[in-house]
Order: sequence, then structure tokens, then C-alpha cells
Amino acid sequence: MPELPEVETVRRGLQGLIVNRTVKKVHHDTPKGFPNTDADVNNFLLGATITGVRRRAKVLLIDLSTEYTLVIHLKMTGQLVFRAAGVAFGAGHPNDSLIGELPDRSTRVTLTFSDESRLYFNDQRKFGWVRLMPTIGVPNIDFMKKVGPEPLEADFTAEEFAQRFERRKKSPIKVALLDQTVIAGVGNIYADESLWGAKLHPQTLVGNITKNQFKKLYSEVRDVMNLSIEKGGSTDRNYVNAEGRRGSYIDFARVFRREGQPCPRCGTIIVKFRAAGRGTHICPKCQVLE
Repeated sequence: MPELPEVETVRRGLQGLIVNRTVKKVHHDTPKGFPNTDADVNNFLLGATITGVRRRAKVLLIDLSTEYTLVIHLKMTGQLVFRAAGVAFGAGHPNDSLIGELPDRSTRVTLTFSDESRLYFNDQRKFGWVRLMPTIGVPNIDFMKKVGPEPLEADFTAEEFAQRFERRKKSPIKVALLDQTVIAGVGNIYADESLWGAKLHPQTLVGNITKNQFKKLYSEVRDVMNLSIEKGGSTDRNYVNAEGRRGSYIDFARVFRREGQPCPRCGTIIVKFRAAGRGTHICPKCQVLE
């Protein structure tokens, strides 16, 4: 699943490519991926100009001049691909649709703009969706009401970060980190990387983590995510950003997918096991279970 840095990379790319473009027509294959009435599409999408692209957790929000918003959830295999004369941008689940001829069998929604450029929403497994709704109503979506704070917001402090885990004291820290109602957008890759940086074992109970350890974990989460955004996300194949460059963060990962290799901090061999229902990577010397 695309994680917060990947979705933020999508947002930044689209912000520079689709804002001020006007929607000329829309095509979709099934109502499941585009659950909108013809009346709403005709009244609030067709002829509308894109005014901005936002993100909340792993959800993209494309705002329109009609005061409606396209709410887009990529889910497991979603992609957004923009094509115009001389421009190719794609991000999301890594498969050939990002760089191949479109539309293809995975294309669920196509927005065509007045200059004939196009934005494609592709989704192999058909779990993602593109929903048109009044902008004012977006905060009232169940997901939006439940999701935790953004870890990269400038005003989100280390103290607030630690407080978010208070109700999960009996949970392993990796389970709590992956809980989107605690903190938004932390997925498997970034949990492993942040826990390694903070020298915390993924199965350490939240209640056993000290204030200083939480402060270090807070810094690691932010540093790892910011580095990933800088590098264009963690996807390591078939990903191109707005400048045509592939995501490269995975090349800089310290433990994720590094099992059998030496820990860059102490030289101990990195191991992989199951934790929080996910493949988990640790250094057994740096990250001792407490």
C-alpha cells in the first residue's frame, strides 16, 4: 500500500501539474470506484477548475472551483498517472501501468482536461475510489473523524506525539505506530525504520517506553518520512515523479529489506520476523526487547 510519503509525493507532483486545469469530461468503469451521481458530476465536476491538491493521512483531496472536492483513496493497488504533451507523472502501487500505455485494464477513472491532458486513476484490485463531495463535508467523513494527527505538521510536538499513545499502553509499539487513529500515515516501512533509529524493539510494550525514548521515536518518524519525501517515496520500481525520476528512499533504508546484511550502526546481522501481522526487520543487538 502507498504510505504517507508516497501519497505526499503524489500530492506535490499533481499540485504542480493539474491546478488551474479545467475538467472537460470524465469516464469510469464501475460505480464502485466512482460512487457519484450523474447530476453531481454534471453540476460540480464537468467544467470545474482545479484549485488545489491536499492530503490527509493517505487520502488525496483535489479541490474544485465549484466548492466540491474529489476525495481519492488509493487503497492497496491504486495509482494516479498524469499525461500531457511532453509530461509524464505517475505514483502509487508499483506496476507497469505507471509507465505503460493508458488507459489499460486497470484504469478505473479518467479525467480529461480542456487541453486534452489526462489524469488516470488505476487500481488492479478495485479497492480504491474517487468520490465527489462538497468540500465543507470532507471533515465529516468517518475516516477523517477517526484518523490521528499528521506526524509532519510543524506544530505537532514530541509531547503530543507521546500523549497519542497513552491509551495503547498494553500494545506493542509497532502495533500502536501502525494504528491510523493514533498517528496518521505511518506504515510498515517507516515503522521499521523509525524503531531501528530509536533503538526500540517492535514488540516493546508502549507502557514500558520512557519519555526520552518517545522523544527519540518522534524525531525518527519525522526524519525518516521527510527523507523519504525528499527521495520521492519508497517505491523502487516503475515509479516516476513529476520530473521523471524514480523513487529512491528504499536505497537509503537502514533495516527494511536488509535481512541478512550487517546493521549500519553495529554490524550485527539484520533479521526479519512477523510482528503486528507484518514482515518486520530489526537489529537484534540494537533493538533489545524490554
